[in-house]
Amino acid sequence: MSVVKVPIIVCGAGSAGLCAATFMASAGIPAEHIKILERNAGPMEIGQADGVQCRTVEVFESFGLSEPLIKESYHVLEVCFWAEKEDSGATPKQLVRTRRTADTMPGLSHHPHVILNQARMNGMLLKKMHDEAGMEVEYGWNVSNVTVDFKGDPDFPCVVVAKRGIEGPETTMRARYVLGCDGAHSTVRRSLGYKMIGDSTDAVWGVMDVYPQTNFPDIRKKATLHTKSGNLMIIPREGDALVRFYIELQAGTIAKSIFAPYTMDIAETMWWSAYSIGQRLVDHFHKDYRIFLTGDACHTHSPKAGQGMNVSLQDGYNLGWKLAAILKGQAPSSILDTYCLERQKVAADLIEFDRFFSSIFSSKKVEHKPENFPEHFIKAGRYTAGLTAKYDDSVFTSTARSRSELARGLTVGMRFPSTQVVRLCDARAMQLVRAFPADGRWRIVVFAGDISTPTCSERLNNLADFLSSEAGPVSRITPSTADPDSVIEAILVLHSESGQIEQDQIPEHFTPVNGKWCIKDLFKTFVDCESYNSGHGHTYETYQIDKTEGAVVIVRPDHYISIISSLIDYDTINRFFEGFALTP
Repeated sequence: MSVVKVPIIVCGAGSAGLCAATFMASAGIPAEHIKILERNAGPMEIGQADGVQCRTVEVFESFGLSEPLIKESYHVLEVCFWAEKEDSGATPKQLVRTRRTADTMPGLSHHPHVILNQARMNGMLLKKMHDEAGMEVEYGWNVSNVTVDFKGDPDFPCVVVAKRGIEGPETTMRARYVLGCDGAHSTVRRSLGYKMIGDSTDAVWGVMDVYPQTNFPDIRKKATLHTKSGNLMIIPREGDALVRFYIELQAGTIAKSIFAPYTMDIAETMWWSAYSIGQRLVDHFHKDYRIFLTGDACHTHSPKAGQGMNVSLQDGYNLGWKLAAILKGQAPSSILDTYCLERQKVAADLIEFDRFFSSIFSSKKVEHKPENFPEHFIKAGRYTAGLTAKYDDSVFTSTARSRSELARGLTVGMRFPSTQVVRLCDARAMQLVRAFPADGRWRIVVFAGDISTPTCSERLNNLADFLSSEAGPVSRITPSTADPDSVIEAILVLHSESGQIEQDQIPEHFTPVNGKWCIKDLFKTFVDCESYNSGHGHTYETYQIDKTEGAVVIVRPDHYISIISSLIDYDTINRFFEGFALTP
């Protein structure tokens, strides 16, 4: 019997698996190198998750998908907190709004927190990976076993046993790497003998998508209600009428009693489910750095804080670009230990946050008073926006070698925050991260200051000469037949008054000749200045970069900051890429 061999097998077409596959497709990995096996007969039709963090919108932006996502979604701008007024002898019950605040703190991200069904989000990823590489999900595959067997084939050591449909023949496949993206009841995890460690509570919650008939004033806002009858969270859904309720009920009560004295009738229930709260983390994230667990296969928690789909997506985002780099011969397989280093910490933080969040929301936790909940919620805003992940030092991240004082508004190991800049070639105001699509390339972002001054101009030209030279990292790790910016792309951000910089002042390294038509690329230089119609982005001020000294920021393909250095520290830049990059 012949054995199917493929570099990568993805078990499960949920958020993590699709995000990893989309990144690999966007980075130029051909469809025949990836096999995606999904148990269900077709794409997800009704998703359980709906909350889309700011960070997830940024991820979709890197795939060129933020515009349809933002257009189709419901924007959550305000959150309101309601509680039952302390009994003063008055009847009936009084339900009062205790506080209202912005759902996302201003300045956290250039994108909002939105609501969109997981099925629609998955559909966007499916279309993207098909458009980029012709990549498709193979539905109806039941994976029964996954192991590692180096003796049988050291080049394709991962063994996946599966069959298509109930009556289909059993098929054995081999792969270089396997991604276990098959959910909380993961077959991949069980095959490896790994356990989910953690606990659960006796609190049972219901979740339902409904069409409510009500006079409750905040039904189209995100809201929390704490009452003696139970607790409830409102999440308005996309469209004009659909609403999601997360409800914890004490025995013998019904949902409408929570809203009293407001009326609440349900015209139709579109979907519902029930769950008990549990926070669990797998005891191992990988097997021999060949099989990797992602998403719900390695961390489970309650859905109320809107983290699950988002964290799972970013597990796939983290793995996708690293696997692409390995398949393209740009990095060794040893870099995959950074997936476990980085995402296991994120998962542990998620479990702790969810345990705390569930505790303060639960009606049974008498130590948490309802009046304190808004303060806890607001303090958690940066976390719930998906913007607190900080990766420890590794081959990809170095706080120790960074000159962090050159850009105090940036943090090594955290995601690169965007600001508005003006593109030099066409005066277009845009977000800087729009220049960082998720295509697997590294970015050396050079903040050269005001190059109308001789010192800044000379420093920039010298850096450009180094980056272009044989001694620099760009020529050393870029194939001779490829475009000069195909592995490392240099981005230039200047500080100047509007209209004071000419194109001939820009070193050639930042305007490479590339593409099918061998045309000079003018889209890599930006200016921190007043735009014609969109104001001033104040990039240097936001990042706390001195316009006379400048800074160099190396940004990973997943938009996390690797290192910050000066414009004259060529050795730090070189040594960083020497730590992992392979020469062609």
